[in-house]
Order: sequence, then structure tokens, then C-alpha cells
Amino acid sequence: MSAIESDQPQAGNNDSGMAARDPARRRRMLLIVASVFALAGLIWFLLWLLVFSTREKTDDAYVDGNQVAISAQVPGTVVAILADDTQRVEAGQVLVRLDRTDAEVRLQLARGVLAQAVRSVRQQTSSASRADAQVTVRRLDLARAQDDLRRRLPLLAARAESPEIVQHLRDGVAQAKAALAAAQAQANAAHAAIEGTDVANNPAVMQARANFRAAWIAAQRDAIYAPVSGYVAERSVQLGNSVQPGQQLMTVIPLHQLWVDANFKESQLRRIRIGQPAEVASDLYGGGVEYHGKVVGIGAGTGSVFSLLPAQNATGNWIKVVQRVPVRIALDGPKLDRHPLRVGLSTEVTVDTRNDSGRVLATAPARQPVAQTGVYDRMARQADAQAEQVIRDNLARTAAAN
Repeated sequence: MSAIESDQPQAGNNDSGMAARDPARRRRMLLIVASVFALAGLIWFLLWLLVFSTREKTDDAYVDGNQVAISAQVPGTVVAILADDTQRVEAGQVLVRLDRTDAEVRLQLARGVLAQAVRSVRQQTSSASRADAQVTVRRLDLARAQDDLRRRLPLLAARAESPEIVQHLRDGVAQAKAALAAAQAQANAAHAAIEGTDVANNPAVMQARANFRAAWIAAQRDAIYAPVSGYVAERSVQLGNSVQPGQQLMTVIPLHQLWVDANFKESQLRRIRIGQPAEVASDLYGGGVEYHGKVVGIGAGTGSVFSLLPAQNATGNWIKVVQRVPVRIALDGPKLDRHPLRVGLSTEVTVDTRNDSGRVLATAPARQPVAQTGVYDRMARQADAQAEQVIRDNLARTAAAN
């Protein structure tokens, strides 16, 4: 009993010591937890202040680009297809060929008309020269008649010449004057068709030249060229198809000239400005490839406005829907060449809005063409060269004949 009684006070002392230490430990734990939450809150506030508040992000963004529709310019029957889906084509490469029989017939007809026009103008020039010579002859005849009359008039005064002969001479002078006037009028008429121009610039030759040029270009358009370099898609043309002008045959997409249309919410547009840098991540490559670009423009309206059936918010029950506005992001070209994208791919866009001193709308019109090709200029130059050759050939033959 004495031993047990001596142990009880010691146990009571231990319980009171543990009870005294528990509140202190609890306070320390609560302080640590509160400190962790406060630190996390501070970190989150700093992240929001320095990072998240200076960016606008959306995953409603898609790759877009020029989709060049390839169509026929003249009617014809397809005899060859020289490019297929997924294949690369270069600007100026022949994609489709049409039967050129009818075009060749029309070209030969136009060639003959142009040659005949050149010869006709040369003939008119020769006729004008002959008319000038006739004027000279008639002028000499008048001068001779006037000289005869001048010599005979003194004889008439001396009664050495009969009045009848003198009257005949006067009639001859009048007749010579009339003949000279007629010759002059004929010369003027002959010169009216050729006056002021050479053979090549004569109106008749220019008209025939224009017809020949049109026929030559139409004959060359049996070959349908690629206006830009890119990749073929949506080929629908088949051998033997009878195609009409404007009918789409295939599409060429230049994959090195792509951009991203990021559809930001209207509440995200407050600080987005033209020229701000942007980062683009594509679902195709994941986070391993990051594209750099910049904002080059903000759409003039929401997507719903340009839809086929725009929403009519003034009728029926109205429910507010957050609208989105497309923002165009230009991509870095070299990065696209190393990591090519496709039109329509999903992307995630982050725009750095720290510098919001730029403009929301463009203030000046574009000074450079958005897209340009010189494929068809070459065809026009060749047509002019062919027409000039036809004119030179017929001028040389006519001159040799003369």
C-alpha cells in the first residue's frame, strides 16, 4: 500500500505536464499551418500580380491559312492530272491539262486575221502613196493648162487667136482644177485610214492583235497552273471531266504562311492590343514545341454576327451569352518550317498584355499586297511577243513583195 500510494502523486504530476505542453504544441502547429497558408496566399497573389494579370489565355484557337482554290479559266475536257492530294507543288507548276483542239483552231483563225490586217494596212499605205502621186499629176496638168491659157490670152487680144480656142483653154483649166480637187479628196480619204500611226499601231491591226492575244492566252490556259507554292488538298477533278470557267478543281494551301485565329472572350479584350507578343502551343506537338508570334489584328465583329443565321436577340426570350472575338496571331516563319502545322489544328494561345499602349484598330491601310503571284504576267508577256512576231513576219513579206 505504501508503495502504491507513493506512485500515485508521480502519475498526477506527469498528466499535468503533458496537459501543459499540448496547448503550446497546438499553438505552434496552428501557427505553422497559418504561416503556410499565408505564404501560399502571398505566392498566389504575387503570381497573379506579376504573371497571370499580365496575360490573356484561351484554348479556343485554331490554325488558319490561305486556301487557294484552283479553277479552270476556259471550258474544256480534262486530259491530264499532274498533282494529287498531299503532294507539294511549286508556283507556276502545271496541275491540270485540258484538251486544246478548239483553242488551237481559234488561235489559228486569230493569227490569220492579224496577218491579214497587217497586209491590209500596208495596202492602204500603198494606196495612199498612189493617191499622192495622182495629186502631183493633177497639179502638173493644172499648171500646164494654166500656162497654155496664159500664152493664148495675148493672142486673143491681138485677134490672132479665136475666142473658141481660148474658151476651150479656160474650160481645160477649170477641168484640171476639178480633177486636182478630186485627187486631193481621194488622197485625204486614203490617208485617213493610216494617218498618225505606223502599221503596228493602226486601229485595225491593234484590234486584230487584241483578238490574237486573247486567243493565244485562251490556248495556253489549257494548262492550269499553281499560282502559289503549297500542298494540294480537296482534289475533285477527274480525267474526262468537262469543266467550266470558275469550277473548283482542287485547293493549294501554302503551309509556310499560316496564322492562328484565337477567339477570346469579350471580357478578355480590354488589354489586348496590336503588336503584343504571343505564345502558341499546338496540340499536335504538345508542350514540346512553342511558337512565337504577335497580335496583328482584332476582328471587326463576333463570330455570331458573321454566321449563316445570326442570332436575333430582339425576339423571344433572351439569354445573355458571352461572345468571342477572333484575334489574329501571326506566327514565326522559320519555326513553322521546322515544325509544320496544318490548317484547322487546335492550339492554345497566351498573349502578353503588359504593354497595352498599342492600338486596338489599325489606323492605316495596307501598303503591300496580302498575296501576290506573277504566274499569269509571264503568259501575258508571251502573248505580246507572239503578236509582235506575227506583225513583223507580215511586214517583212509585204515589204519584200513591194
